[in-house]
Amino acid sequence: MKKLKNENAIFKEALIAGVKYAEGRGVVEFEATDSASEKLLYVYRLLVHDKVIQPLPEDQVAEKSLRHKLAMWHSKQLAKDDPLLK
Repeated sequence: MKKLKNENAIFKEALIAGVKYAEGRGVVEFEATDSASEKLLYVYRLLVHDKVIQPLPEDQVAEKSLRHKLAMWHSKQLAKDDPLLK
């Protein structure tokens, strides 16, 4: 798995975008007490269910790989000249 430049920053934006996506669909309402890990897993499962991203094999579903997968998904939505991609 090739790490993106600024992957942590892209992931933070990706998680925010994923939460907005999930709440916008009306399928979930996250609480302030929900951890980032819980949000990450829920957003990943929802994106897979909606066929927005390809699923990972179940034995590879771990926080590190999910963070990378979400960052990759979000990086494809960013403009080519976005500062996070440089």
